[in-house]
Amino acid sequence: MTRPLVAPSILASDFANLQREITMLNESEADLIHVDIMDGVFVPNISMGLPVVEAVKRHARKPLDVHLMIMQPERYVEAFQKAGAEIISVHVEACPHLHRNIQQIKALGCKAGVAINPHTSIVVLENIIADIDMVCMMSVNPGFGAQKFIEHTYTKVAALKRMILEANSSALIEIDGGVNQQNAKALLDAGADVLVAGNFVFSAADPKEVIRNLKAVR
Repeated sequence: MTRPLVAPSILASDFANLQREITMLNESEADLIHVDIMDGVFVPNISMGLPVVEAVKRHARKPLDVHLMIMQPERYVEAFQKAGAEIISVHVEACPHLHRNIQQIKALGCKAGVAINPHTSIVVLENIIADIDMVCMMSVNPGFGAQKFIEHTYTKVAALKRMILEANSSALIEIDGGVNQQNAKALLDAGADVLVAGNFVFSAADPKEVIRNLKAVR
């Protein structure tokens, strides 16, 4: 098994010391920096906007993996690309014209991801799976950090992996929510490729060690 990609979520970082947190991630074995954008409409919370993404980009040496938990993402994807996003994921639940959203993201030179809520069936991805670079599978209900992992995620990941293989797609499966050292192996065994970890990383005494341990999971 190849080593998982690890994408610490800065939603759980110390915003008063954000440059220090980004420097720590630069020095760690993290592969991506996960950036959660919330609008208070699609999800019941507001997180950060373009100025914060621009500030992070000025210091980041890892690609920015921007997760748009917002309505009408097509209005903002170009601005986030200009702010520094290299991967942009939009929610299937927020995109009635999803194929058009994916085309827009790719036309901007970004990798295109589709995020999917815990209650949403993977069936909605069948007609788009060959066109996307990543599926961001929510393993908690989106909007807040530090939530309890939803156990049904393992079954859902395995089914999505079969869909990806059958479609000859190169899409990666990213797990977002409640990931820790206890469930990481089972997620990878089910077919996950990318582990998003927020509170688990940033609340640790040694975040770099936590990231290193996640990378070492087989």
